[in-house]
Amino acid sequence: MIIFRYLCREILSVTFAVCFVLLLILVSGRFVQYLGNVVDGSLDVEVIFTVIAYRMPGILELTLPLAFFVAVMLSFGRMYIDNEMSVLKACGISENKLLGYTLIIAAFLAVTVGWLSLSVSPSGMAKSELILVAQKQKTVLDKLLPNKFYSLGSGKGITYVEDVAETQTLDNVFLALTKGSQTTNDSRLVLIRAESGVQHKSADQRESFLVLDQGYRVEGVPGTHQYQITHFKEFGSRMESRAPIIGDAKSSAIVTSELLASDDPKLQAALQWRLSLPLMVFVAALLAIPLSRTNPRQGRFGRLLPAILLYFIYMVALNALRGSLESGAVPITVTLLPVHLLFLSIGLALLRTGRPKKVASSALGAQS
Repeated sequence: MIIFRYLCREILSVTFAVCFVLLLILVSGRFVQYLGNVVDGSLDVEVIFTVIAYRMPGILELTLPLAFFVAVMLSFGRMYIDNEMSVLKACGISENKLLGYTLIIAAFLAVTVGWLSLSVSPSGMAKSELILVAQKQKTVLDKLLPNKFYSLGSGKGITYVEDVAETQTLDNVFLALTKGSQTTNDSRLVLIRAESGVQHKSADQRESFLVLDQGYRVEGVPGTHQYQITHFKEFGSRMESRAPIIGDAKSSAIVTSELLASDDPKLQAALQWRLSLPLMVFVAALLAIPLSRTNPRQGRFGRLLPAILLYFIYMVALNALRGSLESGAVPITVTLLPVHLLFLSIGLALLRTGRPKKVASSALGAQS
């Protein structure tokens, strides 16, 4: 029991440390991407951390198996370097028994990954998709801040407001619109200045209208006397239509119960992917333990890079088979199990090969 607690502390501490570093890298990349969306006006800065929080379980379910794989490699590699494995073997603790202890830890992590992939992650993805869809449905007027110029998109012009009330009423509105066309050498410009304005939406929320009160509309060609000034008490303009987003929801945002009841190959492949993530934890343990065998001359990081390369080949093979299942190139009855069985057999074959000669000789030297 003492050995199990020691191994559990070693592996889990390294797992959480590696997972934290991976999360920091991935979340930073996603944060930079969302900041770019904020700059181009397609996303409000207030929702960035909310979206990232909802997507965190989806990131965590992928980083935990990799972090556990690296943790087993580092922990067992250190034990080989410090001759702790030789001492354990001399005390009657075989590698198979250590494998059993490691699989118990893997079972705990597999349950956690399964809970994330089957329940928490789809719920978070669905909520984040709702936020992003709501952001896409917003017009420029919904995103206006006082004392800032905003582009109307597609080179149609700019807008500026002095103040935005809590009721979304705009004070001292300025609009500059390009009326002409470059193909016809028509460079007409429309300037609109109004004391206030408000946005109205149609009943189906597809059409938006800007209604301005008490202002002037100036239309003409800059640099010439060809212009027209119109004073208005109320002026309405239809804004760019926002077509509803039509299409199936992302498979990652669909609850697992719906995937179970669906016959769609794409959704069935998504279900198999979710079930594959907990299995990856066990396969990662069986691969990591034999690959961590090393000697003091090699160092604890000697086999880390080839092992991580093998893990990524495992991931790429799973994703390739998943893509083939989704497209129908491979029958859905094949499932993702062949890839798991292939790498499981590789792990078992590596376990049976035994310890390298250099490691064995160093162990005999330590016992003598």
